[in-house]
Amino acid sequence: MNETTDPREGPEGSEGLGGLGGLGETASLKESIGRYGVWNAALRAEDPEGAAERADAAAELEQLGYGAVWLGGNSAARHAAPLIAATSRLVVGTSIQSIWEHGAAEAAAGFAELEVSHPGRFVLGLGVSHGPVVKGYSRPYSKMVAYLDDLDRAGLRAEHRVLAALGPKMLDLSRDRAAGAIPYLVTPEHTAQARERLGAGPLLAPELKVVLDTDPSRARATARAYLAMYLRLPNYTNNFLKLGFTEADVADGGSDRLIDAVFARGDDAAIRARIDAFLEAGADHVALQVVEDDMTRLPRQAWRNLASLLA
Repeated sequence: MNETTDPREGPEGSEGLGGLGGLGETASLKESIGRYGVWNAALRAEDPEGAAERADAAAELEQLGYGAVWLGGNSAARHAAPLIAATSRLVVGTSIQSIWEHGAAEAAAGFAELEVSHPGRFVLGLGVSHGPVVKGYSRPYSKMVAYLDDLDRAGLRAEHRVLAALGPKMLDLSRDRAAGAIPYLVTPEHTAQARERLGAGPLLAPELKVVLDTDPSRARATARAYLAMYLRLPNYTNNFLKLGFTEADVADGGSDRLIDAVFARGDDAAIRARIDAFLEAGADHVALQVVEDDMTRLPRQAWRNLASLLA
């Protein structure tokens, strides 16, 4: 990869990576976000001193051709608003907003405010979070059904929301009561199963972690250090076991087999091939999360490099 790539030499507008930008009156969500987006938690930060850099980074991501930014962590409309204001076409989604910590009325109001000022630029990504991090966690599927009922009553239509779905019941909800699914920490095999469950119409936009390092040992070490926190959450480990991984694969930060399944790493060709595997398995869009040793900084050069190899 060219580490000196000029950020202003990216594809013109969001069309470069297959995105139109903004839902508009006729474009579907699939068309608006294109094939590639960025998943990042640091872009949802609220510190005032970093606001200018976050806005500038969002504008650059749009110019580089990414169709969407997916805000990691328990994000909400207020985190998306500054990035939307700094861009003209980029779609911004939450990935995810916890239904345990944000009420449906609050979520609908936040969406409505952005829809009035910037129509078609915000997508509400919802999830049931995880038992170990939510007090009083129980019956997550029923909780999601009730939450969607409340959103319906508040006037937030299904085409403006997507679900962080892993299992078949939540994928069914993504198909029947949302615009589609945004699975996190999955493999191409899961993507193929999800596409079969969803059918051709709904959006399927999995997240994929990327380590831009051609040294296998170092890249896996970076990946393993980041993956360890997710392997303490049973929603993910149970899903891996259903996909054919073993208890040994999900222990001690993850086996090499697991790391190589859920991360793209290596040279440009290897990373492009891994991304393409998700598209070939049925993904409409891949949300790319750059994983580095310091996840608090914005990986702007890495985003430029990825845009170059995807263009």
